Amino acid sequence: MKSLTIGEVLNRLKDEFDDITISKIRFLEAEGLISPDRTESGYRKFTAEDIDRLRYVLRAQRDRYLPLKVIKDELDRMDAGLPVGGQPGVDTPAMVGYRDDAVGTAADDPDATPPAGTPATGASRPASVLEPPATDVRLSAAELADATGLTERDVAQLRDHGLLGPGPHHDADDLQVAKVARSLLDSGLEARHLRMYRQFADREAALAEQLVAPLLRQRNPDSRRSASDQVERLVDAGGALHHALLARQLRTLLGS
Repeated sequence: MKSLTIGEVLNRLKDEFDDITISKIRFLEAEGLISPDRTESGYRKFTAEDIDRLRYVLRAQRDRYLPLKVIKDELDRMDAGLPVGGQPGVDTPAMVGYRDDAVGTAADDPDATPPAGTPATGASRPASVLEPPATDVRLSAAELADATGLTERDVAQLRDHGLLGPGPHHDADDLQVAKVARSLLDSGLEARHLRMYRQFADREAALAEQLVAPLLRQRNPDSRRSASDQVERLVDAGGALHHALLARQLRTLLGS
């Protein structure tokens, strides 16, 4: 079976993972998540299994927002032949699309059907706005930057503008915000521009508080369920209204 150099691995993965770099691959090796063999001269030799494992790590970071210590625990369990609980539809390194007779074929096919349960994009919306994140994380600024592809300076600016918690550690909500913020920063915006989204959220939360305050004062399970239902409807209807108003203005702007 042909082995690949680190540069060849980078070329195979960069279309799927736009933030992959040689430095990141080396970092993941240093953290013990991948262990490619070395030639006598010290060059890394990546097999199909190494690339499967690397893809698993990168997908877990991008699609499930997991910190490296959680991903390493999953890999250790799989290495020991134990199940990885609580993650239906998640590919293990042996399932990510490589054939045994070659390094990378099906996984490089742009027409291949993605595995069931794989999000189409890096950011997936929970079924309910009130549903807590599935993953309980506690990340430093450096770990948050590594998990999202942001720089530590980006993290600091997002924190300064109120989009992230004050730190020094960040939870799963901050991780979700940082992932979405990165896509906006990549489009050319700056952290200060994103402050308006936080202001919108603050105003909408205040409106929701006014709406359900009488129900919450009753302090019984039925009233709390009714309050939750009203908040869900407010978020859904408000989001649809925002989309319709913005779409109308943008069509005017673009002359369509």
